[in-house]
Amino acid sequence: MNTAPSHYRGRFAPSPTGPLHFGSLVAAVGSYLQAHHQQGEWLVRMEDVDRPRCVAGADTDILHTLEACGLHWDGEVMYQSPRESIYNEVLTQLQALNACYPCGCSRSEIAAIAVQGSEGPIYPGTCREGLAAGKIARSIRVRLDDTCIRFHDLLQGEISQYLFREIGDFVIKRGDGLFAYQFAVVVDDAEQGISEIVRGSDLLGSTSRHIWLQQKLGYPTPRYLHLPVAVNNAGDKLSKQTHASAIEVADPRPVLIKALNFLGQQAPDELRDCQLDELWQWAIENWRVENIPAKQQIPTADE
Repeated sequence: MNTAPSHYRGRFAPSPTGPLHFGSLVAAVGSYLQAHHQQGEWLVRMEDVDRPRCVAGADTDILHTLEACGLHWDGEVMYQSPRESIYNEVLTQLQALNACYPCGCSRSEIAAIAVQGSEGPIYPGTCREGLAAGKIARSIRVRLDDTCIRFHDLLQGEISQYLFREIGDFVIKRGDGLFAYQFAVVVDDAEQGISEIVRGSDLLGSTSRHIWLQQKLGYPTPRYLHLPVAVNNAGDKLSKQTHASAIEVADPRPVLIKALNFLGQQAPDELRDCQLDELWQWAIENWRVENIPAKQQIPTADE
């Protein structure tokens, strides 16, 4: 397996589907502190590859909130939506390796015959040997082999997954012509030279897919640290769909301290009245991964 670059480069990669809420702020704060504690770079990428889900102006609002919170990024913000030609070039590489194939199956056809896995129907490989007569390609799927992907997460420990058995050949280009998140994120992380990925544990289940693609494409595999996810009192992940409130930017110190405490950093009371740069100086100097709760979901007060 190729190793990640020695110089630390991290990233925060929100989807512009609404304003920044507490759950997303936790990922931003965790990735920012992990980068700066190691004197590294912290990039911001707008993951707008799924254009139908994006909300006009949400990207600007997210960036404004980050700035108001004192979360300043390095370099230019990358957007996925203009990068379709690059994704197509990488797709051509996978096709040359016979590592993907066109699929003509609809969701209803798959659901009717597939075994249920942890994330839904496990694709049964119907189109692996070619499209059936009368079928047209609806999507493009990877061609998995029956090997186990193993990696060490800095917080969650040893993780292993047999993708072929547990997920099945997954989609990298959708029926609507858009590239899937699973594919775009791998290409972007490699191009930006990301050495470590700090994100919510709701994406832990996707990591084996990302590593499989990295290995096929000859990309370095970053280190991974999956943070606990904030959920509301009903046990649902904070998100636009669960009506999570936008971050208050007039005085972000209370919510930043809440995020630090959520991540096990136990901010002292005097930080509540200090300047933002003093808050971040304390947080960077005192950042300890070993203090982060390892549980994948933690309830927080409803926003």
